[in-house]
Amino acid sequence: MKPNNLILRTTTSFIAFILLGFSLYLFLAGHNAPGGGFIGGLMTSAAILLMYMTYGLETIRKVIPFNFRYFIPLGLLTALLTALGSFLFNQPFLSHTFTHLHHVPILGELELATALLFDLGVYLTVIGVTLTIILTLASDS
Repeated sequence: MKPNNLILRTTTSFIAFILLGFSLYLFLAGHNAPGGGFIGGLMTSAAILLMYMTYGLETIRKVIPFNFRYFIPLGLLTALLTALGSFLFNQPFLSHTFTHLHHVPILGELELATALLFDLGVYLTVIGVTLTIILTLASDS
């Protein structure tokens, strides 16, 4: 059963938008500052769960047609391949590197780091695990 409250739906859309934006910021800034894939994944899961509670399971499944269980192996594989990639360059396990791209249109200078790929794996895994656990528990009741 979903609530039919205009104020709840309006504020949920606004809050979910802010949560998703801040989680994306934490994800992208996490390889240089506190944050990263774990907290970004938790905030993304919180935003999606807030929308599930407000709009109902069927409505959100139409809008977000992903099975979040597939995010778990995809995230683990991404993190593992990033960690093993250092062996290709005779570096220790989980060694990371970065480079700068100069003169990128609109963005200016851009830093690319392999830690971001590892954080992507953590991000996907956390989203998959948290949403799978909570939605499985919610569907049993």
